[in-house]
Amino acid sequence: MPVTDDEIHEKYLERAIREINALNHDVQDLASEDGMAVIGSGHPQADVLLLKHHATRSELEEGVAFYGRSGQALTKSFARLGIDPTTVYGTLAVKLPLDELDATGEQASIRLLAEEIAIVQPRLIVVMGEDAVEALNRADVPLSVPLTADPGVHQRFTPACTAIVTPTIDDALDDQAAKQAFWLAFREVGAWHDALPPY
Repeated sequence: MPVTDDEIHEKYLERAIREINALNHDVQDLASEDGMAVIGSGHPQADVLLLKHHATRSELEEGVAFYGRSGQALTKSFARLGIDPTTVYGTLAVKLPLDELDATGEQASIRLLAEEIAIVQPRLIVVMGEDAVEALNRADVPLSVPLTADPGVHQRFTPACTAIVTPTIDDALDDQAAKQAFWLAFREVGAWHDALPPY
């Protein structure tokens, strides 16, 4: 009996879940004995990957990227754009607290970021802030071209993946001007989504 498309999709999803779980163990291994590392969150085969440079206090306390106010704000933003937030994956370029970061930890975080991208295989990466752009450019993702920190511009990252740079979401939570600048760039995610061919 031939294998159906649903069965193939299920096998790929199972593999992605296994690989993300293994990667999360590697992320936790970066932490010091009494420290905390921050893992990614969301769908392991997401169309959209959100990338910030480093964690907020709430993300460090919970150990999960986009936990707290930034995640709640993004969930509302995706709803406004008509994008299902369960088809999104969020992660950090720096998986450790900045005050615990040394050159070895930073290099390991960047390597793990490249692995995360290879597992998730997003069609779009939303890169939040110049530091995140710099880190992603250093990740040496196969077939990638360097990104520029131009907010709201659709950039080819790899042959199969577009990138859109935004200001950092964390700066936009308490400042009206920063919120407007973030939304102006982030709404291009909706334009990208609307231009996708129908499934």
